[in-house]
Amino acid sequence: MIRFFSSSLRGMILTGMLTGSWLLFSGCPKKATNVEPQVEEQPRYSAEPAPAPPEEPKPIVREEAAAALAPLVFENVTFDYDRAELTSTARDILAQHAQLLGDNDGVKILIEGHCDERGTIEYNLALGERRADAVMRYLSSLGVERSRLTTISYGKERPLDYGHMENAWSKNRRAEFKIANR
Repeated sequence: MIRFFSSSLRGMILTGMLTGSWLLFSGCPKKATNVEPQVEEQPRYSAEPAPAPPEEPKPIVREEAAAALAPLVFENVTFDYDRAELTSTARDILAQHAQLLGDNDGVKILIEGHCDERGTIEYNLALGERRADAVMRYLSSLGVERSRLTTISYGKERPLDYGHMENAWSKNRRAEFKIANR
């Protein structure tokens, strides 16, 4: 046992000496080298201000091109309670839509039929479909090709107004228009 103690004591002493010498020599400064520090050139300043960059010429936009860049906006058409017939106000709005579509031949639209929250899901899906179809038939009668019109019914699933009164319900009984391509 004494022999084990002495050999482990010797190992500890030897380890301590190696660690101490490593710590002692690791703090020594390294040999200096003759490296000149790199000095960045200072910018030269002038009393005159830098010249302004040349202005880019403004593009000439013709009225037709400006009209083509304007966003197409289609106003919603509203319906009476439990009805799919177009009101006179709705027909006036749809006449404007037909004119807008006539001026923009490549535009296709999606007509969405919506309802208020009253009634069953199935009933409102069918009513929304009748509303979208009524809008499509009227636009078609005004000269818009049916191939440019698509319909879908959301019934009562996507209300504009989440209120539970007549003023909210009247906003939700609508046909809404989305541009299907552009």
